[in-house]
Amino acid sequence: MVGGIFDPEVDQLPARIPIFPLPSALLLPGGQLPLNIFEPRYLAMVTHALSTPSRLIGMVQPLDENPQTDASGNPLLFETGCAGRLSFFQESDKGRFVIALTGLCRFNRRGQQLDPNGFLVADVDWHPFAHDLRIDVSAFDRGPLIKVMRRYFDLKGFETDWTQIENSDNDQLLATLSMVCPFEIAEKQALLEADTMAKRAELLIAMMEMALHNETGGNDARH
Repeated sequence: MVGGIFDPEVDQLPARIPIFPLPSALLLPGGQLPLNIFEPRYLAMVTHALSTPSRLIGMVQPLDENPQTDASGNPLLFETGCAGRLSFFQESDKGRFVIALTGLCRFNRRGQQLDPNGFLVADVDWHPFAHDLRIDVSAFDRGPLIKVMRRYFDLKGFETDWTQIENSDNDQLLATLSMVCPFEIAEKQALLEADTMAKRAELLIAMMEMALHNETGGNDARH
């Protein structure tokens, strides 16, 4: 096998990883997710991840904004998440970690348990998403996405470098847009589970169109 920490093969990925259940915190392959870590159990999780060769942490959304637990006390989580390599790490002077995860590959949970230090670890299956480890070069029409994106960002008051957006790769554009837009948990999960870039783009357009319609009563200017 070839590959390594920065370019692994699917069979080189660990069968068990720490997971971080966080509502509305979406990580996609190729995306960058900054996190401010302060709870003792998650400080322990980061320390654990740093000690492993892969430095992976799995991001998984709870099923609800107010996380529920099962009869065993385990949080009810979506089955599919995305693992990120801990690519940035800094200690703060307040006993916190400032980290960034670089999205690597999605996974399906196959069971989870509580580590003695209080964070969750899960057995994961990478193989349904092995293609995440390769650059998706499939094409889609960016025009409709950029058009609705301009209206949506204008409505939300987001400041944007449109030149940078126009010059960004398709996968980078979709990952960033999916992660930063304030969609509902179920919508974020649908974006995560989309099979292709074209499908993710279709979902993004539909979600932004719905938000525009809901917030403007269908009276937004289309240009």
